[in-house]
Amino acid sequence: MQPGKHGMESHTPAVGKGHVGMAGHNHHDHHVHMVADFRKRFWISLISTVPILILSPVIQAFWGLKEALEFPGDAYVLWILSTAIFFYGGWPFLKGLFDELGKKQPGMMTLIAIAITTAYVYSSVVVFGLSGMVFFWELATLIDIMLLGHWIEMKSVMGASRALEELAKLMPSDAHKVMPDGSTEDVPIEDLEPGDKVLIKPGEKIPVDGVVVEGESSANEAMLTGESKPMDKKAGSKVIGGSINGDGSITVEVQKTGKDSFLSQIIGLVEEAQQSKSRSQDLANRAAQWLTIIALSGGAITLFIWLAIINKDLAFSLERTVTVMVIACPHALGLAVPLVVAVSTALSAKNGLLIRDRASFERGRNIQAIIFDKTGTLTKGEFGVTDTTIFSPGINEKELLTYAASIEMHSEHPIAKGIAASVEKPPRVEDFKAIPGKGAQGKVKGKEVKVVSLGFLRENNIPMKDERIEKFNSQGKTVVFVMVDGELKGAIALADIIRNESKEAISRIKEMGISCMMLTGDNKLVAKWVSEEIGLDEYFAEVLPKDKADKVKEVQSRGLIVAMTGDGVNDAPALAQADVGIAIGAGTDVAVETADIILVRNNPLDAVAILDLARATYRKMVQNLAWATGYNAFAIPLAAGVLYKHGVLLSPAMGAVLMSLSTVIVALNANFLRVTKR
Repeated sequence: MQPGKHGMESHTPAVGKGHVGMAGHNHHDHHVHMVADFRKRFWISLISTVPILILSPVIQAFWGLKEALEFPGDAYVLWILSTAIFFYGGWPFLKGLFDELGKKQPGMMTLIAIAITTAYVYSSVVVFGLSGMVFFWELATLIDIMLLGHWIEMKSVMGASRALEELAKLMPSDAHKVMPDGSTEDVPIEDLEPGDKVLIKPGEKIPVDGVVVEGESSANEAMLTGESKPMDKKAGSKVIGGSINGDGSITVEVQKTGKDSFLSQIIGLVEEAQQSKSRSQDLANRAAQWLTIIALSGGAITLFIWLAIINKDLAFSLERTVTVMVIACPHALGLAVPLVVAVSTALSAKNGLLIRDRASFERGRNIQAIIFDKTGTLTKGEFGVTDTTIFSPGINEKELLTYAASIEMHSEHPIAKGIAASVEKPPRVEDFKAIPGKGAQGKVKGKEVKVVSLGFLRENNIPMKDERIEKFNSQGKTVVFVMVDGELKGAIALADIIRNESKEAISRIKEMGISCMMLTGDNKLVAKWVSEEIGLDEYFAEVLPKDKADKVKEVQSRGLIVAMTGDGVNDAPALAQADVGIAIGAGTDVAVETADIILVRNNPLDAVAILDLARATYRKMVQNLAWATGYNAFAIPLAAGVLYKHGVLLSPAMGAVLMSLSTVIVALNANFLRVTKR
């Protein structure tokens, strides 16, 4: 990642040998331990709360059981039980208070700790002689609810780490290494090196990135690339470690292992995305700090007004103060952005959309223009048949292509390969001969067939003037002619094949109000044809790789926020120049250093998906921030007692219930992103 562009250095993830590294492992174990700790403290505190409720004078009076349940020394028993809950159940918050103050960043732990400490100290002093009312039951229920809230929150946050764990589990620990004598031996995958060969049996996980050298099968790569259908694999096909082999046995030559493997790079990118700074998170953190200041100030003002101005007793005034501090705890605000980030990162990784930089991803919602590289992005980067034209009766388009494909099967020229690929099983050719610089010829089904250029026709004075051919030429297509037994039968037009998904992708992006452009080094005729075929707003043709960044600058100079989408190789400068750089079709080479977002598949619709996800993610962030800040703005005055004259008074425990409810709403809303973007 470029420090100049993103303001931070690239994080090198601690990933090695196909597994999450020690740092990631320890981080995960720490979270698991904390979730278990909060769960244990919650249940023990909840059980201990039952006798506290039974012994509390306010509860006894409410049920009319005061005389029946009173006994000598009951206040001291109540204090002992409450002390146990305060120090055991409240310990995470008390520890958090010192941690936050040590960093000079008072936050939610500070508020909770002050609230429970104030309640405990005041009630203890009352037990030992001060005139007043104890509210140990409120202290206990407050701690219970806060522990429950934290337990739920931490389980939600664990969702993103779980995505990494699921990815790490994809890689098997052993592989069947093919030995020099042809036998196989099971070895740990960390012992494999590039050049080794491994046997993968039906249904097994593929242990390495490599290329098939023997056998045929299919591979389920859905967990890695988001591609739902199994991909056919035969000699020469690349396979990805962590994908699942189909029903055939294949032998694979190892190309990448450990930290260089596709899976390890994905894990690294997901970790990097979780660590990278979110602009919305900065906003939330600032809001949380201000809320802490407001809560502490509000608590002090509440105590002063009720005690000094309205002349209420200390117990009542203190209860109002505690309630203000409890209800103002910025749990929901603190989680508003991180939970959405966690969900969107995990969701994108699962679908082959890898976010390297959160800030750039968030900018994706404001994109006004998107520039696509042509070759390999909007098109397949390979010649294919686009049109066939018949000049004389007695032959149809299918027959014309079959004759041509039979001849071209013997040629290595890209145009020849495009024609040969258009027919599934062309008939055999006899007496094949190349016509240097002009084409090729041979016998197919006993007929003399020639596939030749326009130059050959001119050389042999064969007249050719046809509006259809002129149209193909005006589109920049390559045209070859087919002759059968000396007679010109038809023509075949070829071009760089436009991807099936390109037209739909452009249409959907334009519906978002984003201008769609294309950048290509190809000639203007080809660029114009592709542009018209898929409905682009604008195109730039005959642009050299070194000039692509200048074209991005040119579009930015119009005042537009620009995304650049390319293959990440010769498009690197343009990807770096754009406000958001999207490397598409990175395949197994995901470490594209100049891109902010990496799309694993060669599918332009994934560019639509990432822009759509950026907008949906931002919407969820805004909804959560609005809810969290709005809730506190409403709840703090209520907790302070502004509606006391109207009979509305919140206890600290009820304040904790409302605060936790707000947190749960934020967590649920973040997780709705999974449903809406599925």
